[in-house]
Amino acid sequence: MAGMPGAGKEEFVKIALEDGYEVIRMGDVVRMETSNWGIPPDDHGIGGFAHSERQIHGYDIWARRTVPMICKDPTIIDGCRGVAELEVFRREFGDQVVVIAIHTSPRIRFRRLRERNREDAPENWEEFLERDKRELGWGLGKVIVLADFMIVNEEDLETFQDVVRKFLAKLDSDEVQGRGDP
Repeated sequence: MAGMPGAGKEEFVKIALEDGYEVIRMGDVVRMETSNWGIPPDDHGIGGFAHSERQIHGYDIWARRTVPMICKDPTIIDGCRGVAELEVFRREFGDQVVVIAIHTSPRIRFRRLRERNREDAPENWEEFLERDKRELGWGLGKVIVLADFMIVNEEDLETFQDVVRKFLAKLDSDEVQGRGDP
C-alpha cells in the first residue's frame, strides 16, 4: 500500500487488521532502526536516516529489511515508497502483490498530519512540502501511478472506512484477481 503522508494509510491498516490481515509497516521498520541508533524520533531524524540508508544501501533497502518480517498470508505492507521497493516485493511474492494507493489532496493531508499530533508531524506548510518533496524523490509518485487500485480519501472518516471495508471484501474476488487481464 502506498500514499503520501496523511492520505489515510493508517486508517486503512486499522480496518485490514480488523479483517484478519497481517500488517507490516515499513515506517516501523525504519523507526526500529532509528531507535537502535539513538536517532531522534522526529521527521528530520527518521526521514533523514531513511534517506541516508537508501543512499548507502540502495533504494530497496527498506523493502529488503521488511521481507523477512512477512510471515503470513494475507499481509498488507504499509508504506512502499519507491519502485525499487516494489520490485523487491514482486520478486519475492510474484503476482500475489496487489498495489493499493490512497490519494488525498495536500491541504487535507496537512491538516490531518497536524491533528494526529505525532512527533514527526510537520510544524508548518513549508516543512510539510519538504517532506512531500523528499518522499516523491524516493519514487513514491511512481508507485502510486503503478498501483493496481486507487482509493480516494477526501471525505469524512466514516465514509473512508466504508470504502475500505467494501474494497477488502472484494479483494479476493475474481474482479480483483483479474486486474491484469485485458
